[in-house]
Amino acid sequence: MSLIWETLLVVCIVYALHELLNMCKRKKFPPGPKGLPILGHLHLLGKNPHQDLQKLAKKHGPLMFMRLGLVPTYVASSVDLSEKFFKTYGHIFAERPHNEAAHYVAYGQKDLIFSKYGPYWRNLRKLTTLHLLTNQKINSFQPMRKQQVELMIESLKNEARDRLVVDLSAKVATLSTDLTCLMVFGKKYMDEDLDKRGFKAVLQEVVHLAVTPNLGDFFPFLGVIDLQGLTRRLKDLSKVFDEFLEKIIDEHVQSYDQKQSKDFVDILLDIMQSGDTEFQFDRIRIKALLFDMLIAATDTSSTSIDWILTELLRHPHVMKKLQKELEKVVGLERMVKESDLENLKYLDMVVKEGMRLHSVVPISQREAREDCVVDGFHIRKGSRIMINNYAVQRDPNVWSEPEKFLPERFVGSSIDVRGHHFQLLPFSAGRRSCPAVELGIIIVRLAVAQLVHCFDWELPIDMEPCDLNIDEHFGLVTSREKNLMVIPTYRLNQR
Repeated sequence: MSLIWETLLVVCIVYALHELLNMCKRKKFPPGPKGLPILGHLHLLGKNPHQDLQKLAKKHGPLMFMRLGLVPTYVASSVDLSEKFFKTYGHIFAERPHNEAAHYVAYGQKDLIFSKYGPYWRNLRKLTTLHLLTNQKINSFQPMRKQQVELMIESLKNEARDRLVVDLSAKVATLSTDLTCLMVFGKKYMDEDLDKRGFKAVLQEVVHLAVTPNLGDFFPFLGVIDLQGLTRRLKDLSKVFDEFLEKIIDEHVQSYDQKQSKDFVDILLDIMQSGDTEFQFDRIRIKALLFDMLIAATDTSSTSIDWILTELLRHPHVMKKLQKELEKVVGLERMVKESDLENLKYLDMVVKEGMRLHSVVPISQREAREDCVVDGFHIRKGSRIMINNYAVQRDPNVWSEPEKFLPERFVGSSIDVRGHHFQLLPFSAGRRSCPAVELGIIIVRLAVAQLVHCFDWELPIDMEPCDLNIDEHFGLVTSREKNLMVIPTYRLNQR
């Protein structure tokens, strides 16, 4: 009897191997590096995965197959492939992969960023674009943006009188946080309002944990064990945020009749009370959306501004050329107005080039909703897709001298940052591109223009432009590893 079972087992194994070989013949998979048992290719990714993946793509090709733990993963690193994944086959790759962090802090992925693609996500995005991020609503915040930028300039002006070394990264981060809180919540919040660890510290911890390699993402059966202690920390953070957002909603409900202008919380409460949505829209959904706005808006704009100013300091001739344009369009008698921005063509080129060279979100992740073939290669349903924006924006087949900061490359170019051109992806592209792109562009352009127009900037003593550190700190938003320390000199004629 045992011989029969042994024979059947051998037959099954031979049959399985035969089918596997036939499958490999029938379906062509992309090339890729050699992996390890169980780990797959996780060991090949260091502290800056986007840079590691770019180097591997140079050896194995623009479309690679890798295995991250038990997760089959395809990595795209060219402009041609970015267009195919975002546009040509965009309906297939519109899904977000499972993310353990988002499950806990984004209310079971009921938010816009991480929710599953389908009717709920489409209705949530429609609600966001039609009620929160319209041009009319964005323009209504213009006086507030003007006031907050002027406060930052005044603070820097005071420090300039004493020739102090200023942490410009921190200044810009504070501006971004204040703008976000005023637009979303209707007022600024101090560090202690969120948690004893501090408002910015808690936000940074969420951003950090969101990209910390979680064994539960790569080995699903390990998620419940929480070997790294990440789940415990995520649950703690989600509780902190939930209590904070509940307090904000309660405050808005109590003061609703006394308000003359509405922030995002007021608008969302209106929508909830109207009952006009095509899906269940309750306090949990409101909190999930508010969480998205707080996390997504706070760091992205400030980090973009930080990188652009870094490159201007590394290239003084570009800084001078931009200042000359500002002098011509604005003059030295006043500060920049938002209405000036459309006439500042070189500023537009500088911003584009800064966003190209420094991908604030260097990797876009998707999941295949069904089997398909891209460039002759088979992609399996449920596989993870990583579009390496960092590599795409440095693709030598599209960009000449891609490692250099050359704003002039955009002279006469129609390429913009809105995702219509798949070689420039600061706000991603396709169905899951950032819905707040117009607001983000305004904030970045205004802040850069104001800082360059109002001040001359020097590096600390004994430091040359070529010495300026440009090491990256990978995260949900990839920032400078060290803050930008500079000495401002006020240059306008106004008092």
